[in-house]
Amino acid sequence: MAIEIKAPQFPESVADGTIATWHKQPGEPVSRDELLVDIETDKVVLEVVAPADGSLAEILKGEGDTVLSQELIAQFVEGEVAQAAPSSSEGEAVSSPAAASDETPMSPAARKIADEANLSAGDIVGTGKGGRITKEDVVKAAANKSSAPAVPAASSTPEAAQSMPGMIPQMSNDANIAMPAAARSEKRVPMTRLRKRIAERLLDAKNSTAMLTTFNEVNMQPIMDLRNRYKAQFEKAHNGTRLGFMSFFVKAATEALRRHPEVNASIDGDDVVYHGYYDIGVAVSSNRGLVVPILRDTDQMSLAGVESTIRDFGERAQAGQLGIDEMQGGTFTISNGGVFGSLMSTPILNPPQTAILGMHKIQERPMAVNGEVKILPMMYLAMSYDHRLIDGKEAVQFLVAIKDMLEDPARILLEL
Repeated sequence: MAIEIKAPQFPESVADGTIATWHKQPGEPVSRDELLVDIETDKVVLEVVAPADGSLAEILKGEGDTVLSQELIAQFVEGEVAQAAPSSSEGEAVSSPAAASDETPMSPAARKIADEANLSAGDIVGTGKGGRITKEDVVKAAANKSSAPAVPAASSTPEAAQSMPGMIPQMSNDANIAMPAAARSEKRVPMTRLRKRIAERLLDAKNSTAMLTTFNEVNMQPIMDLRNRYKAQFEKAHNGTRLGFMSFFVKAATEALRRHPEVNASIDGDDVVYHGYYDIGVAVSSNRGLVVPILRDTDQMSLAGVESTIRDFGERAQAGQLGIDEMQGGTFTISNGGVFGSLMSTPILNPPQTAILGMHKIQERPMAVNGEVKILPMMYLAMSYDHRLIDGKEAVQFLVAIKDMLEDPARILLEL
């Protein structure tokens, strides 16, 4: 029985998607709920799975094609194989890839790249199932073609004739002809939709906001002492959840937002929207780019709840399993560049939010304390804000409030 494979129903905030990767090709046997294709949107990657046991009969939308919500992308045959899969005796090219013939099957995206690079199927080594040519095979073949050294022109100079391949021959004293160096390879790949969307939002934030950044530094010794004292008990009491720094920053930021409601507000046209809740986005790095899942109602979350939720966000971000609803909204954002070694940076706003807090690397520095020099673990804090709504006074006071609560964690519990 034939079944239509359609793109998922996209949320209202997502206009369309792009076919990222077909994991199955026509004729390959597929089990029920096995992944067929990834569809990349501006925010997340959506997965389309097989509706039943069977195989793909025809792919209607190739890799790189744009699809709309519920658009037909493939035909599926239930209970039978649409095209006989190659046997092991016919698939020697899988274990020992060889140059493909002109009849070798090739995905639509691979064929498009091959045509642009003026490559025929015979120029490409197919490493897919049964010798099928994949997009990666074409990109590799195109790179090898561009990096292949040109045959040097004949030269009357003996040194040039005896030079090693790929080396620049030495010129004789009476020769003024410069010999070309070996070609340098380049690789051109399309920017993903997520990366393009990130770029658009960053440019929009730079061009449409009056963004300023204020800095401060915080002594992390009290937080580190607290963690070292209670981390074993905390992990045991909360089913393996580890006590990290981020939960303290989230709770400190939540209390600071309560005291400075304009930092928790957003701009909507000519209106200012003051939010009576605290939804803090936490920037998470994934293989496909930066995503910002939202911690909802952080004023009602415990330290353990914050830590476990952030860990879950990080794991699912790497697997591409975060939902669009988990990244929508948010009244404030925290970005931790310190995990990558950043000592200081100026984070960019995440519109329509009006402020973002940047955490950085903890580094020991000599500090003057009561007339004495002490070595303390210090962290630079950066707060970028939209000056259209937040004045410098409020921004500095907000950042100082966070600093005070982190240097005396009891203030978070006592709301002081």
